[in-house]
Amino acid sequence: MWLRIRRLFKHRWTEDADRTMSAAVVARLQSRIAASETRHSGEIRLCVEAGLPNSYLLRPDSTSALLRQRALAQFGRLRVWDTEHNNGVLIYLCLAERAIELVADRAVDRLVPTTQWPDLVHHLANALRAGQYEQGLTQAVDAVCAVLAQHFPLQPGQANPNELPDTPVLS
Repeated sequence: MWLRIRRLFKHRWTEDADRTMSAAVVARLQSRIAASETRHSGEIRLCVEAGLPNSYLLRPDSTSALLRQRALAQFGRLRVWDTEHNNGVLIYLCLAERAIELVADRAVDRLVPTTQWPDLVHHLANALRAGQYEQGLTQAVDAVCAVLAQHFPLQPGQANPNELPDTPVLS
């Protein structure tokens, strides 16, 4: 019980995502995502939350399980699953835990071995521990872009409609 209460306080008193990431940082990340999507047919969404909602924090699950559940919920809420080629990827960051989750849609999961994602998550986690949010998120976007460009490259002259907003979601 005490651990849940401690976790609740940690998540409620973490600085808001929009205070941690300035408008300039958000604009640069948005530009990075938009530029990356000129190289592949996939869609990248970035979601940064200060902490998990209370409804998650009161569950008896482990923190890693809660983060995964929240990332999956945001994947659905942000409609990352709703792309024509089922090749969207959500990069989810929880500031209170300084933790990242990646959620890839079906087509990406079929082609990309799950062993490829932990390195990306590890590099971003190191950047987060050092307080380098922009650098870590930029590296994460670039790494996801490289994976998508390898498996879903745009053919010469192929149009790539922007199916999802490029602006990072902060809450």
